[in-house]
Amino acid sequence: MSAPTPDDPAVADGSGDDHYLVGLDLRGRRVVLIGGGSVVTRRLGTLSASGADIHVIAIDPTPTVESFPGITVERRAYRDGDLDGAWYALACTDDAEVNAAVVAEAERRRIFCVRADDARHGSAVTPASIQHDRLNIGVLASGDHRRSARIRSEIGQGLIDGTLGTAVPGTYPAGVALVGGGPGDPELITVRGRRLLAAADVVVADRLAPPALLAELAPWVEIIDAAKVPYGRAMKQEAINQALIDHARAGKFVVRLKGGDPYVYGRGFEELAACVQAGVAVTVVPGITSAIAAPAAAGIPVTHRGVTHEVVIVSGHLRPGHPDSLIDWPALARLRGTIVLMMAVERLEEFTAALIEGGRDPQTPVAIIEHASMPTQRSVTADLATAGDTARAQDIRPPAIVVIGEVAAFDALTGSLGRVSA
Repeated sequence: MSAPTPDDPAVADGSGDDHYLVGLDLRGRRVVLIGGGSVVTRRLGTLSASGADIHVIAIDPTPTVESFPGITVERRAYRDGDLDGAWYALACTDDAEVNAAVVAEAERRRIFCVRADDARHGSAVTPASIQHDRLNIGVLASGDHRRSARIRSEIGQGLIDGTLGTAVPGTYPAGVALVGGGPGDPELITVRGRRLLAAADVVVADRLAPPALLAELAPWVEIIDAAKVPYGRAMKQEAINQALIDHARAGKFVVRLKGGDPYVYGRGFEELAACVQAGVAVTVVPGITSAIAAPAAAGIPVTHRGVTHEVVIVSGHLRPGHPDSLIDWPALARLRGTIVLMMAVERLEEFTAALIEGGRDPQTPVAIIEHASMPTQRSVTADLATAGDTARAQDIRPPAIVVIGEVAAFDALTGSLGRVSA
């Protein structure tokens, strides 16, 4: 039996043999996209990651397409000959005749071509794809794009939550990953952070690391409690550093799981430096810092157009005037923007007093967010003069974030800008 041709009814109606799934090495090779709308916007990321030499020809490309780094964009209509030298092409305009002409040129030049508006009449189709843990996974469903996208999403979710392709000991080479776990809600860890955590042989966990993530670990994973309780028990930093190094040298993949971001009051760089000096491979996975996430979870933006153009994140670990403090409190008080205090609840009255003494308005709004992003989250509001008393009266306990500035009076439910709108 002869192979079906593109004009064969069995191919045209989608009832013929399915497509042959293949990976293309496009590094440095010319790829031409005709059109500059939403379809091209969706394709540019993966094409760029492949290392392709991308050329876009479009009459009116979107701002995202036109400003996409590392590609060539020509603002004009398609002309026959535009596929000269191409290895791969995509016809993505909203004009069926133009797309048909692009496919026809591709056929003459023997260039595989995707036709976005009618996949049956192109010589290639784009699979619904996902990248995960050094895997490139593509799904084709005989032209049923909604089905392929749905299956792709289900595969991706299974890989992320560990129900599919569960890691086994030794999945990753020996080394250390410093992972930011986010503000507390286990769903706010990054995708990469969750993937590496699922592959860990050893997890060295902070007190503020999302506990629900630890419950998901495989039974063979060793968990080391590296908690630092404020004014209480704490694992010494030198011991933490040594634990990371010793387990990595023993051939283990170690995840140092922290709350928030490893580099925002997380001593992450100290741990990275210790690993590097010991010759241990280490990578850093940023996390969502509670300094930004806690206000957001309470409906408070740390910046707002026309209200504040700056946000300063300040440690409350040391009181004002302490000989080891590096904070210029008088200079901080003179700023007009948002101040976010971390680790500050125990000494809040001292910090607010220093700001008032430095010239900050005592009526400046203050919001205090406890257990941000968790089911137990609660927020209280006050002003700079009464914030300390309010925190004590409401029995606010760490972890809590203090937001000082006009944005602290914003009300997300009503859209009110507090004092600014008065």
